[in-house]
Amino acid sequence: MEEMLSAILLLFALSIIAALYASVGHGGASGYLAVLSLTVYASEDPAWLKQHAWSLNLLVSSLAFFAYKKSGFFNSKLAIPFIISSVPAAMLGGYLKIDHGIYDTLLSLTLVFAAFKLITLKRPDFEGVVINPPPAHIAFGVGAIIGFLSGVVGVGGGIFLSPIILLFGWSDVKTAAGVAAAFIWVNSAAGLAGSSLSGQLVLDGGVLLPFAIAVLIGGFVGSRFGASRFSQETVKRVLVSVLLLAAIKRVVELIYSWF
Repeated sequence: MEEMLSAILLLFALSIIAALYASVGHGGASGYLAVLSLTVYASEDPAWLKQHAWSLNLLVSSLAFFAYKKSGFFNSKLAIPFIISSVPAAMLGGYLKIDHGIYDTLLSLTLVFAAFKLITLKRPDFEGVVINPPPAHIAFGVGAIIGFLSGVVGVGGGIFLSPIILLFGWSDVKTAAGVAAAFIWVNSAAGLAGSSLSGQLVLDGGVLLPFAIAVLIGGFVGSRFGASRFSQETVKRVLVSVLLLAAIKRVVELIYSWF
């Protein structure tokens, strides 16, 4: 009975995370990893955790992408350079094995920085603004760096790409969400491919199926509200909340590991 209750709570948590992340165009990998680290799955190999997070990312980011694109919030000119350079970088990151302490530290610092910059960002004219994409060489560089980091850590990269797009004024909030969703899908697939090429593929279909159903339900609800119901400012606030929650969780874990 206790195991069943724990399983139900886990699926509910995954569904809520999917809804929250999908509302801002994200797949939710950092949230899934955080929740799984508090369950019996915490003892699983890092490759197992990353691959299941990427798999759920593929489902939720697909829903988010189609919802935002259908509502007119996707800019292919902005997205393609990021995506092109991120694919080989994410595959390389997924192929490699890296020390836990290194990527936990890097991820914690990045999330804190991104959340802080978004909180202090002053752009009262986000709504309806059309801003030119960055030069191609800048987008290629950003895409490659985030792609590699995504492959190493086990996320899709949207939690890094969205703040960067907004901080440099390359698009409005909802378009950034649509671009991030496409970016996350591609990077998650590339990370899985990299893991497979290195012989680390350890997906468990029996575990993945209920996880997938849970995040599909949450992702469907969240993506629809994010794309059609929320205002630009609301999406921005939700994104900041997501970043802060993920950052606080990582920082607490990092501090705890030191002692």
